[in-house]
Amino acid sequence: MADPASYRPQTGEIPTNPGVYRFRDPHGRVIYVGKAKSLRSRLNSYFANPGGLLPKTYAMVHAASSVEWTVVGSELESLQLEYTWIKEFKPRFNVVFRDDKTYPYLAVTMGEKFPRVQVLRGERRKGTRYFGPYTAGAIRETMDTLLRVFPVRSCSPGVLKRAQASGRPCLLGYIDKCSAPCVGRVTPEEHRALAEDFCSFMGGEAKRFIGRLEKDMAAAVAELDYERAARVRDDIIALRKVFERNAVVLAEDTDADIFALHEDELEAAVQVFHVRGGRVRGQRGWVVEKVEDFTTPDLVEHLLQQVYGEEGETQGRMPREVLVPEEPSNAAELAQWLAGLRGAKVDIRVPRRGDKAALMSTVRENAEHALKLHKSRRAGDLTNRSLALQELQEALDLPVALLRIECFDISHVQGTNVVASMVVVEDGLPKKSDYRKFSITGAAATDDTAAMHDVLTRRFRNYLQEQEAQAEAAKLPGHQAALEALAVASMQDTTTPAPRAKFAYPPNLVVVDGGKPQVNAAARALAELGIEDVYVVGLAKRLEEVWLPDSDFPVILPRTSEGLYLLQRIRDEAHRFAITFHRQKRGKAMTVSALDSVPGLGEAKRKALLAQFGSVKSIRTASAAELATAKGIGPSLADAIVSHFSSGAAASGTEVPAINMTTGEIIET
Repeated sequence: MADPASYRPQTGEIPTNPGVYRFRDPHGRVIYVGKAKSLRSRLNSYFANPGGLLPKTYAMVHAASSVEWTVVGSELESLQLEYTWIKEFKPRFNVVFRDDKTYPYLAVTMGEKFPRVQVLRGERRKGTRYFGPYTAGAIRETMDTLLRVFPVRSCSPGVLKRAQASGRPCLLGYIDKCSAPCVGRVTPEEHRALAEDFCSFMGGEAKRFIGRLEKDMAAAVAELDYERAARVRDDIIALRKVFERNAVVLAEDTDADIFALHEDELEAAVQVFHVRGGRVRGQRGWVVEKVEDFTTPDLVEHLLQQVYGEEGETQGRMPREVLVPEEPSNAAELAQWLAGLRGAKVDIRVPRRGDKAALMSTVRENAEHALKLHKSRRAGDLTNRSLALQELQEALDLPVALLRIECFDISHVQGTNVVASMVVVEDGLPKKSDYRKFSITGAAATDDTAAMHDVLTRRFRNYLQEQEAQAEAAKLPGHQAALEALAVASMQDTTTPAPRAKFAYPPNLVVVDGGKPQVNAAARALAELGIEDVYVVGLAKRLEEVWLPDSDFPVILPRTSEGLYLLQRIRDEAHRFAITFHRQKRGKAMTVSALDSVPGLGEAKRKALLAQFGSVKSIRTASAAELATAKGIGPSLADAIVSHFSSGAAASGTEVPAINMTTGEIIET
């Protein structure tokens, strides 16, 4: 743990201008990003009296080893740059509003040829429109009800392919819950129009569709077509059921997000009601740990910055009004930034009276209950994680706290398709963004110990190369000026994903799946690279023994030890990740095709041929001129394909389909 005085800048060196600052740890990793109207005043507050800081701020300044800053021209620029750097570096000590639960969304994949309606959780995907969030029960009922009126495809890609190959729709097509574009009942354009109508209804245009159906029902009655009138009547009832599920709470032209929070000295809980067309369409919640001595306006500013800055919260999803409990810091600049994201004016204000203030009190009550529930759950979880890390550190007699643990596992079947996995745990929790997969070939694939040595060598060699590249770049003239220019460019683009480094900073502990041979191989790899202060242990499956390098006897942890439970969970996660990658690689390796041996015909060109001709049989009978009409197929390659099928095994006329030997599924026919 560093002494803040060792890297404290001289007061006269710090400018008084507005700007953005970054704290870095000894590995060069950015651990905190902040902004200030006066850089000198804000940075001095960290060093003047470290003992008086909040616990998490105290830990941050002692975990850092340097601080740097960038001067900007205005508070709006500092807001933009702070958000950009938080998104790029993901600092561990910054305020991060974490969902208190994973909410499901009703999603329509408009980026596909045949858009699909499905329930999704987690990160947003490009080309997909989201509606919600909902509770788990309500979203399934809503989806099932709407599919009878808007029969959009909801099947998986595998089911779609089987239906296209067989010419028969799935069950949903037979019961009229799908328009069956897979077998040509509707054209792709007609199916996309259905998906657009589905999105329009979910976007708040329910009355338009209900009114249209009422006119259709009246027309059917006038024509004495009572069967069609009854079907339309049932559709109207279904739409009204979905439309009326959410109570009207505000005027029908009200589109607003209503935020409220409840906080104590260390944490805050936030709740938001999404109101569209005067109805509550969804609810969402976050819990945040405070780093600095933030006031409520500061928290509101960071909340809006994160929620609307996330990918997917862009034009078309942000409401006209954002109602908050207190006006945020830099309210004018924040409103200007949000207006740029939405493409239209955004009004940030505090409701004082009336229906909106009453609804705000309801949201605040939800936030209060959410914080109580979070604290009651987190107390046991945090205690167990801290106990597990402490027990493990003491049992292994390690001099450093186990802030980061990496676990490696090898997976193969009788020495074929050898792969390895690396999973990462920070503060006792998995960090999936740092997971890595390795393919192992050559001499390293001969046995597990050679494979383990190869994987550890590659992982830490890449880390050393990255460190050397950064050190060399820092020596170049104009390096600081380049950083300043990059900062200015970053403020102009807050939507492009930041580049991801190959490997993060080194762990405190490396865990390998195996016993003494695997541990010694891993330790030898680190020693050859000159890696110090990284400790290695192995967890053997049979008796759950913990092995240390060059030790004749294992460490036996009690069966009820939280430290052993933690090691087991990490090892099992590494095994799951490795076996998943191995199955993918094995499945790809066992897929054979009659086109594989054609010289110069790669995967992209093979797909182009199959897309145009439909099957290997059609390609076999096509002339060179016909083959040359496919994308990427020139006259020479077309002649090679014809020559391939007119000689050798292909000349016999026997069809050689592409078969996945793992599942037995025919890929090409």
